[in-house]
Amino acid sequence: MALAEEERVQIENDLEADVVDADAVAGEGTKKKRKKKKKAANGAGAEDGDDALLDALISGAQDKPADDDVEADGAEGAEAKKKKKKKKGGGGGAGLPAQDNSELRRVGNWPELPGKQTSPATVPIAKLYPNRDFPKGEEQEYVGSNSYRKGNAEKAAAEKIMESDYQDIRRAAECHRQVRRFAQSYIRPGMTMIDICQRLEAKTLELIEKDGLNCGWGFPTGCSLNHVAAHYTPNYGDKIVLTHDDVCKLDFGVQVNGRIIDSAFTIAFNPKYDNLIASTQDGTNTGLKEAGIDARFSEIGAAIQETIESYEVEIDGKTYPVKPIRNLNGHSIGAYQIHAGKSVPIVKNNDSTKMEEGEMYAIETFASTGKGHVIEDLECSHYMKIFDAEKVPLRLKSAKDLLRSIDQHFSTLAFCRRWLDDAGCTRHIMALKNLVDNELVQPYPPLCDVRGSFTSQMEHTILLRPTCKEIVSRGDDY
Repeated sequence: MALAEEERVQIENDLEADVVDADAVAGEGTKKKRKKKKKAANGAGAEDGDDALLDALISGAQDKPADDDVEADGAEGAEAKKKKKKKKGGGGGAGLPAQDNSELRRVGNWPELPGKQTSPATVPIAKLYPNRDFPKGEEQEYVGSNSYRKGNAEKAAAEKIMESDYQDIRRAAECHRQVRRFAQSYIRPGMTMIDICQRLEAKTLELIEKDGLNCGWGFPTGCSLNHVAAHYTPNYGDKIVLTHDDVCKLDFGVQVNGRIIDSAFTIAFNPKYDNLIASTQDGTNTGLKEAGIDARFSEIGAAIQETIESYEVEIDGKTYPVKPIRNLNGHSIGAYQIHAGKSVPIVKNNDSTKMEEGEMYAIETFASTGKGHVIEDLECSHYMKIFDAEKVPLRLKSAKDLLRSIDQHFSTLAFCRRWLDDAGCTRHIMALKNLVDNELVQPYPPLCDVRGSFTSQMEHTILLRPTCKEIVSRGDDY
């Protein structure tokens, strides 16, 4: 459950006071002792200073839903709380039971997952797989001139060299699967968008075992509604509530050592949107099938376009042709770089660029009942430090301080204004604008089709290994 606004502000103020206190009296012996005690208790060095602010707030948001999940009456409630304490101490459960997702339109059910995971999931992914043998995604063979790669000794040897990176990617992917499984169990009409996002984000940090920039969030949780196709996450103060007739695109990322898993699906409760959702599911699967070493972007885009445009949808008695959103694309993914320079179109174009061995891509498609073209609109929440930004002499102290905090908490990973607030940067609007004006930070406002239209999305991350392609984020749900 999300932190109440008053609680959040109070925690921020208390934490800021603690930090100021410690800095101001660093020379006093009694304060030094206190700092040493904190350091020993946290098992962290001085470099973790600002992270303590973020972790404390995340911990607060995390504990509330956990308490709700195990709430029970009398002896059962007490027993559940005891079990919860044992889980935090490194214990395990009997695995995840099968999960019925029939309340969500066109989202597959999860089968039982045997093992040591608890229900709901609380055991970190790394502890479930102590030998780093994380589950592989869906493997697909290359075809045509690249079919020789399967069983080729040289290509197999090349994969062994990359095994450590592959396991980082698979750890992040397994976290993504278990977090979205959790999210699918609780997202229902009547919830605020902030509550939806904060529960998901807290669970991500819990299961990935947040460790500074080494592992954690890949980018802000997108939960764009209806005609908004992408890049919406609620800022603090946002009161929007999910309704039965909304179409929500849930898009979130997990990263381990900068290896980002980017995967998204559409949440709807009304069956009238089924064909719209099916169009992007089919479109993305078409893109995944066409993707591969030496595949041309133009041909991938043409295949996706043909697939999406084969659909139409009837909503409230009116039939709409389903259109791919022409100016939204998939993209290559690099280390700590969600958009690594290559764009995978979802319509036919003249781009003869080819995919290459070793690359990782987000294959994502968007469909709309509107114009099939989006523009930037509404209040901005998503931002990202420009990957290759040159150093700029900043005059505003607040901008310098904010940039320092961004470097520490996010580096070149995308972030949102809520996360800045949680990190203690509560008065950041002018400083953030200054960083944008100095071309150090890029804003990513919500991307919207015409009002009254509906949009859908599906996305998977694919790894072009030397011997095969691996859809690393594939799950039973989509």
